[in-house]
Amino acid sequence: MRAGVGGKSVLREDAGKGKGDQPALTERESMFQTTMEAAQVGIFVLQDRRFKYVNPYLTRLFGYSAEEMIEHMGPLDVVAPELHAFIDEQMQARLSGVSGHYYEISAIRKDGSAFPAMIYGAPASFDGRPASVGTLLDISAQKAAENRIRELADYDVLTGLPNRRLLRERSVLLLAAAERDKSEIAVIFLDLDHFKRVNDSLGHSVGDELLVEVARRLDTVVRRIDTVARLGGDEFIFAMPGFHTAAAAEVARRLIDVFARPFEVAGHELTITPSLGISIYPHDGQDLETLLKNADTAMYRAKEIGRNTFQFYATEMNTATLDRLLMESNLRRALAQGEFILQYQPLVNLRTGLVIGVEALIRWQHPELGTIMPDNFIHVAEETGLINPIGDWVLCEACRQAKAWCDEGLPALVVAVNVAPVQFRQPGFVEMVAGALAASGLEAGLLELELTERTVMHDADINLGTLSALHRMGVELSLDDFGTGYSSLAYLKRFPVGKLKIDRSFVNDLETDPDDWAIASTIVSMGRSLRMTVLAEGVETAEQLAQLRKMGCDMAQGYYFSRPTSAAGIAEILRQQPFVDR
Repeated sequence: MRAGVGGKSVLREDAGKGKGDQPALTERESMFQTTMEAAQVGIFVLQDRRFKYVNPYLTRLFGYSAEEMIEHMGPLDVVAPELHAFIDEQMQARLSGVSGHYYEISAIRKDGSAFPAMIYGAPASFDGRPASVGTLLDISAQKAAENRIRELADYDVLTGLPNRRLLRERSVLLLAAAERDKSEIAVIFLDLDHFKRVNDSLGHSVGDELLVEVARRLDTVVRRIDTVARLGGDEFIFAMPGFHTAAAAEVARRLIDVFARPFEVAGHELTITPSLGISIYPHDGQDLETLLKNADTAMYRAKEIGRNTFQFYATEMNTATLDRLLMESNLRRALAQGEFILQYQPLVNLRTGLVIGVEALIRWQHPELGTIMPDNFIHVAEETGLINPIGDWVLCEACRQAKAWCDEGLPALVVAVNVAPVQFRQPGFVEMVAGALAASGLEAGLLELELTERTVMHDADINLGTLSALHRMGVELSLDDFGTGYSSLAYLKRFPVGKLKIDRSFVNDLETDPDDWAIASTIVSMGRSLRMTVLAEGVETAEQLAQLRKMGCDMAQGYYFSRPTSAAGIAEILRQQPFVDR
């Protein structure tokens, strides 16, 4: 074989051919030339470490002309310096007649830019001397696709943080190193407080933007050797080698500080807080799953004690977690099997003594434990989301019973139903109330929804729309536990609320504590000024009742009049009206 010059060269087989074969040789040379020029892969011939032939695709790939490359350049001129020794070995092997294999290199263009390439070489002969031929393929697109696949497999699409899969891979290395070095690893489980409110009130796109901003801030707290990952939703994990308890506590404080400044998202200024749980290897677990589970348990403990804080895992938390899981399972069964009942407590007009309303109160009739009061299960229902179906059942059952009393010919009375914060904020709550009224046939004006100050005042502008819709429907609204929250009088004036309920904590010592008396009388005066009805709850003595009457309170409820009782008991009270003489 031999070649021409100037990039126009071809390989020809001349041995043993006569003049009569010349047309065939010319045709073969032409076909070879056309094939080399059309090939979409780089093709080259090497001899004495120099290019003897390069096809047009190869010259375009590197940005050189054929004249620049042929006889003047070799492979070492177009690969990364760290590969020179390896390329030397490959060229020597081809010259020795050893067959080649595919291998990757980092190729360097004339402008200095690099790209990944796949090389294949084979021994050959050129002008009667040893040479090699090879192909070069640009695999930039393939590498980009592989990197993208790896990103999708290992990184969270939204935030770009490592996902659970990559966290698990890294943890294997971290745990092995910690075991070898007898060192510790801190695992921090971070969950955003009330993140669902952002999605429900502002939409999931705003929620996603908030998560991206949160991820950016969190990434500023960790070291390069640490891993911060997103498990999904609003849950983030930190795996931090070499951290003992005190150091982990300091990091947790810094993470909480990260949230002190509001987030600017889609034109909104959002304030959100985190709850964190911490577990330490090897004390709290020998593998990632155990450490995550225990950190998660500690995080829920942080939420229980008030949120925006951190807690370390303790063994006794497992018992509490198991109790909580058992409670959740039993609540689901109770809902399915109809174990909940309602009792009712009279609401008395203090001027006439007439019972003009009742408050509906849920009780759980457990088949083995007997009656369970709401204080023992409502918080679990709220945490698990079961409060929505339970609250919906209470609302429908209270409306049904109130209509049943009317159908019996008893005096019409308002039935008051407590609404949990989670239930109030659920999408479609207004439609749920309308459905309960329609199904029972109860007049909207005979239903009163009780909401706490904190429920109403959180995201007050958003809640105002829901309250206004209920008011337009004709439903009565009252603020429960008034005086214990943080009401703004400006908002209170705007809210379509018709009743204020004085919290029982101000009624308990009304006759002996001047501060409680001052607070209660102020609420009564405020209600009168705003043309609202004021009701005192938790009235248990004649002295308390006398003080409330003296300050002009409109209504009261409590054990002094009646404990919560059955629907039949309320029917009897309505017939007798026993408090008129009092």
